[in-house]
Amino acid sequence: MTFDFLLEPDRTVRMRDGVALSIDIYRPARDGVAVPGRFPVLLERTPYGKRRVVLNQAGEYFARAGYVVVMQDVRGRFASEGEWYFLSEQEGPDGFDTMEWLVAQPWCDGRIGTMGLSYSTATQQALAVLRPPGLRSQFLSDGGHDYFHRTLRHSGAFELGVLLPYVVRLAREGPDLASDPARRDAFESELDGLRPWLDRLPLRKGESFLRHAPREERWFFDMLTTSRREDYWTQPTLSLRDHVDAYPDIPIFFQTSWYGHHVWATLEKYRAIRRGRTSPMRLLIGSWLHGYDDFARTFAGEVDFGAESKIDFNALRKLWFDATLKGMDNGILTGPEVHIFVMGGGAGGRDEAGRLQHGGRWRDETAWPPPASRPVTFHLHGDGGLRPETPSAGAPPRSFHFDPLDPVPTIGGGVQNGMFPALIQGGAYDQRSREELWVCYDSEPLANREDVLVFQTEPLEADFEVTGPVSVRLFVSSSAKDTDFTAKLIDVHPPTPAWPKGFAMNLTDSVVRCRYREGFDHEAWLRPGEIVEVLIEPQAISNVFGKGHRIRLDVSSSNFPRFDVNPNTGEPCGRERGLVTAANSVHLDAAHPSSITLNTH
Repeated sequence: MTFDFLLEPDRTVRMRDGVALSIDIYRPARDGVAVPGRFPVLLERTPYGKRRVVLNQAGEYFARAGYVVVMQDVRGRFASEGEWYFLSEQEGPDGFDTMEWLVAQPWCDGRIGTMGLSYSTATQQALAVLRPPGLRSQFLSDGGHDYFHRTLRHSGAFELGVLLPYVVRLAREGPDLASDPARRDAFESELDGLRPWLDRLPLRKGESFLRHAPREERWFFDMLTTSRREDYWTQPTLSLRDHVDAYPDIPIFFQTSWYGHHVWATLEKYRAIRRGRTSPMRLLIGSWLHGYDDFARTFAGEVDFGAESKIDFNALRKLWFDATLKGMDNGILTGPEVHIFVMGGGAGGRDEAGRLQHGGRWRDETAWPPPASRPVTFHLHGDGGLRPETPSAGAPPRSFHFDPLDPVPTIGGGVQNGMFPALIQGGAYDQRSREELWVCYDSEPLANREDVLVFQTEPLEADFEVTGPVSVRLFVSSSAKDTDFTAKLIDVHPPTPAWPKGFAMNLTDSVVRCRYREGFDHEAWLRPGEIVEVLIEPQAISNVFGKGHRIRLDVSSSNFPRFDVNPNTGEPCGRERGLVTAANSVHLDAAHPSSITLNTH
C-alpha cells in the first residue's frame, strides 16, 4: 500500500533536563490529511540540519511506504535548544528520551527503527546501549567504533584531513556565527580560504579563525591535544568499543565502503556485536566514498568500478525495515549475511570521463573475514622487491630524511570530498602529485620522492585476489625522539595505450606515531639508532590485482593533510613549537624482516 505524505515541521520534544529538541515528522497521508492508525517509526538524529534535501527525500520516501519518519536536530544544532559538543555523551540520553516520547505517540505502533550515516550512526549506537523503549531495528551506515583509534585520531596521529574542513563546516552552520554577523565576517576574513593556514599548522587555541566560533574551537582543540586514550575517549558516542556488551540483540544492517571513513570500525563492531547475538544481521561493503550522494555513483576519485557498483540506498533500507519492522518476507533475511564488492577485473581502459575502468563485482560471503581467505606474507627487500622469502642476514636498511616542512602529499584515500577540494580529495587516484592540490608543487609520481620507499612484486603471472585485513610490520629506527611511519598499499596497472605511464591506484593506507607503538595510554620514546618494531594496520580491502599488475607498498613518514605532520620533537601533540628533520630507516634483514601480510581468496 502506498500513501501521500504530510510534513509536520518543527515539533519539539522535551529532554529530561527540559531542553527542547526540534523534529520534523513525515506521516503517511491521503488528500492532505494524515492517515489514522499506528505505524512503525523511523528515526534519524543529525547535527547537519533536519531539513537537508537528502533527509527530506528520505522522509517523503518512507512516509509514502507506510512509515512515520522523524528527523531530529541534535542538541544545540539548527532548531534545537541546548549546547552542542561534537559526539557528546549527551547523544545517548537525548536519543533515549526521544524514543520514549515516540512510543507514547498515538501514531506509533511501538516498533522503531533508527537510521543515518556517520555522525547519525554514532547517535544510533549511543542510544542503543541504553536500551530505549521501542528499538527494534537499525541501519548503521559508515560510522565509528572507536573514534580515538580511527577517524578523529588514528594510531596516535590526528586525522587533520577530515577534521580541519569539518570544523570549518560545523562552525559556519553553528550558532556562534549564525547569531553574530560581525563575528561571522571576522571568521571568514581570517580563514581567508584556508590555504594560508597550511603554512601555520598546528592551529593554536585562541590564535586562529576558530576563536570566533568558540563552541567548535573547544572540541577541535580537545581532540587535537588529547592524544592518549583516556576517559575522554571512552564514553559511548565516541567509543562503542567500550560499551558493546550493552548492545541489545536486535536486527542490524552494517554498511561501509572501501573508500569510506569507517571500514575498520564497521568490521570491528560487526564482529563484536554479532558475537553472542541471534538476531538477523547483514554487512554490506561497497566501493563508494563517504556520503549519501555516493551510493548512486560508480566511481570514487579517478577510478570507475562499473555499473554494478551502485545501489539504490533508500530501496535497500526499505527492504531491511520492511522485513525487520513489518515482518515482510522479501528475501533480505535469507542467504549469506555478508555482501562485499570485489574491486578489479575491469577493462583497464579510460571511460568517457577519463577515469580508469577498474571494474568489480558483488559477492556473498558467510562471514568476515571470508572463510576461504588465507594470509600470505610478503617481505620487504633492499632492492625494492616485495617477495615471500625472508631477506638475507646482514642486508642493509633503506633510509630517508623526513622533513616536516616537506611532507608527502595525500592523494586520495578514505577521506570525504569536502568544501575545500584543493585541500584533499577522497577515493582512488593515480599516485602522483597534481598542481591543483595545495600541498603539491609538481606533477611527479610520489614514487619519485626520496622520502618514499617503494617495494613491489614482479608483474603478476595471474590474477591475484586480496580480500581481508591488511597489516604491515616494520622494523624501524630514527634519529628523532618521536616520528611517524606510514604505509600505503597500491595496485600498479601496467602501461597501456589508454595509460601510457601506467596507473598506481591507492587501495588503503595508515600511519603509526612511534611514541604510541607500545600502547595508547603512555609514550615510549625512541632512542637514536635503536631498532623497534611497529605495526601499521590499513583498512581491509577486497581487490583483484590483475595479471601483469604489481602489488606495491609505499613506506614513508607523512601523508599530509590526511594526517597531521609529526615535527619529530616529542612535544605534546597539538602544542608543538619546534621541528627537526629525522633520519629514518626501515630495516630489511633476516633478524628484522619487515613485511606486509595480505589475505588471499
